[in-house]
Amino acid sequence: QVELVESGGGLVQTGGSLRLSCAASTRSFTFNMYAMGWFRQAPGKELEFVASISWNGVTTDYGDSVKGRFTISRENGENTVYLQMNSLKPEDTAIYYCALDIMAYSVGSRSLNDYDSWGQGTQVTVSS
Repeated sequence: QVELVESGGGLVQTGGSLRLSCAASTRSFTFNMYAMGWFRQAPGKELEFVASISWNGVTTDYGDSVKGRFTISRENGENTVYLQMNSLKPEDTAIYYCALDIMAYSVGSRSLNDYDSWGQGTQVTVSS
């Protein structure tokens, strides 16, 4: 079982930026073999796909609500995936989770069912 730890959340004003990090422990798997995803959950709402990145970092995908504002990246040498969030809006307020794809060498997925390890989440609050 892999452990994922998110960090970087906080309170920011509308239009501001934050960079989230997700660090993976690697005792039992090779981080650079797996796609990673970011999801978020706002109060009273379902878990929403935010972004994904393929195992080799070549393929990325974004939810429509964040496209053009958020950027996902990964540093395999550091077993870390990042989510750079710019031009933040109050509707971006949520708990953000990173997740590890079930299948090795995947390009990533928008479905939460394709991920089997999740972090504990980090809170992002955007004030108006």
